[in-house]
Amino acid sequence: MATVSTAAPSAPALLSPGRPGYRRLSLALFVAGIATFALLYSTQALLPAISDGLRVSPADASWTVAAATGGLAVAVVPLSALSERFGRRSMMTASLVVAVAVGLAVPFAPNLALLVVLRAVQGAALAGLPASAMAFLAEEVEGRALVSAIGLFVAGNSIGGMSGRIFTGWISQAWGWRAALLAVGVAAVACALVFRAMVPTPHRFTPRPLSPRGFARTVGGHLADPLLLRLYGIGALFMVVFGGVYTVIGYRLTGAPFGLPQGIAGSVFVVYLVGTFASASSGRVVAALGRRGALYAALSTTAAGLLVTLVDSLAAVVVGLVLITAGFFTGHAVASSSVSRTATHGRAQASALYQAAYYLGSSAGGAIGAAAFHSAGWAATVAMGLAAMAGVAGLTLYGTAAARRAARRAGAAEAAGAPGR
Repeated sequence: MATVSTAAPSAPALLSPGRPGYRRLSLALFVAGIATFALLYSTQALLPAISDGLRVSPADASWTVAAATGGLAVAVVPLSALSERFGRRSMMTASLVVAVAVGLAVPFAPNLALLVVLRAVQGAALAGLPASAMAFLAEEVEGRALVSAIGLFVAGNSIGGMSGRIFTGWISQAWGWRAALLAVGVAAVACALVFRAMVPTPHRFTPRPLSPRGFARTVGGHLADPLLLRLYGIGALFMVVFGGVYTVIGYRLTGAPFGLPQGIAGSVFVVYLVGTFASASSGRVVAALGRRGALYAALSTTAAGLLVTLVDSLAAVVVGLVLITAGFFTGHAVASSSVSRTATHGRAQASALYQAAYYLGSSAGGAIGAAAFHSAGWAATVAMGLAAMAGVAGLTLYGTAAARRAARRAGAAEAAGAPGR
């Protein structure tokens, strides 16, 4: 007599290169990364044109960037909790749908106030993507292929951030800043459709009940960890520089002494590609210098780049931006990877807190950097960046001293406990 098996079917094998599901997931998250960063920073290269079109100051126009990154920073932690309940794919799909819908409305905002509000809503919606994408990959992709899959998602971020800034500059020069924002919205619609068509069904996600008390306990534990707090501070301070520099650089290049057209000024964002290579090589830098040594190298490179941009030469400004971008991405890669390494539990929440600090740094850098530029010129923006790098140096030095004290205490305890001493 034949027996009928009642065992539950096993989940499909983890995805790896060569499997159709792996290619589909990688492509889906690649285009999602493009849409995320193209939408998030869509107004950054257009700030001079927005200032002229709406008759507002650089400091006021900069809020169109700061509101988006601030909205993301505020929403990323709670949305990371919702993704545990409703699923990574569902959260990313909902985030893209809302962000794209708002993106199609943004070009028609009649005034700065409504434009800033729409951008804040758009940033909050986009928070569901970084809150879910890494966890989705970790659950569905084989360990040896995970780094490559995450690298492709990050590459999508870089390409989206760069292409969005460059293309909006040229479109704005020809047809105005509203047409440029509309083009970004339409491109994001295409990315969202490709994402939904390509993203595979998850097989290893297990919904977890929402527990506000447990969530608050996990977040509170992370915020009470001195090392994690230092890493959050380092990520935020690096982003203060990056956000401030790239928010204001359009004004510097379109104004005296350069006087570049909007399209050419926007093309300077091709330097953003340096970040892709810097992120990829950060592991080798850490292997050679250690984590703290890599942070010292990153902040020194960033500070040197800031000083080089003070020279009134287009070549010097480009070289300075290359150094700033390389230093920033190296510092960000070291700090963010150290968060995952440090957190022994609640890694999704630990990473979400880092992203919150990171994007709050972007908002603060953009707003303060633009205000400094408006009041005292590019030198004031550079001074703000150097102050942020001094903060990174202070936090890193403090961490080095704390590690040495802990090592001495451990050595003393070992010596006291050894027999025959």
